[in-house]
Amino acid sequence: MVNLSVIYDHVMSMLKAGLSEKLTYHNIFHTLDVNTHCLAIAKEEGIEDEQVLLNLQIAALYHDVGFIYIYHDHEEKGCEIAREQLPGFGINETAIEEICGLIMATKVPQSPKTHLEEIICDADLDYLGREDFFERAEKLRLELLEYKFISDNHDWEEMQLEFLLSHDYFTSSSRKKRSPAKKEFIKQLAERQDKVKR
Repeated sequence: MVNLSVIYDHVMSMLKAGLSEKLTYHNIFHTLDVNTHCLAIAKEEGIEDEQVLLNLQIAALYHDVGFIYIYHDHEEKGCEIAREQLPGFGINETAIEEICGLIMATKVPQSPKTHLEEIICDADLDYLGREDFFERAEKLRLELLEYKFISDNHDWEEMQLEFLLSHDYFTSSSRKKRSPAKKEFIKQLAERQDKVKR
């Protein structure tokens, strides 16, 4: 019998001990946020199978574990860690492969191949259509500056608007629940850029 709370405690202690304080966005809060929204979206999408929900939750917990070691291609590292650790928690090979597929689906640009992968992708970027969008985005801006993925706020504004314009939610429940607010944020960001250009 797989004990999810044991896996949860293990991953949380790994993240607490290993994640850099420089990761202002990809931190424990984000992992917990994705886990919460995976379950919420799955419920709205009519997923009830306990094994499926278990795999989804484990994938949500492990999806950013790779950040302990690397920034780029952290998804691959997360899968490697999951493959090493999950057999010890009684997870079989078939489930581990599904979990790794879920982790890899979150890699940007997202390319989910299954309904479950669509759910974790939408949970991973749920904030794009949420009331805490600007607060979460600010944490990501600070992280990207710290890791030199952007050089200044102009870079950030352009990158953020481009990302939102190219992004679409995959599940019907996320599209319905998050797209209206996301459209409003796009409008606000575009207006902000127009003012800067004038």
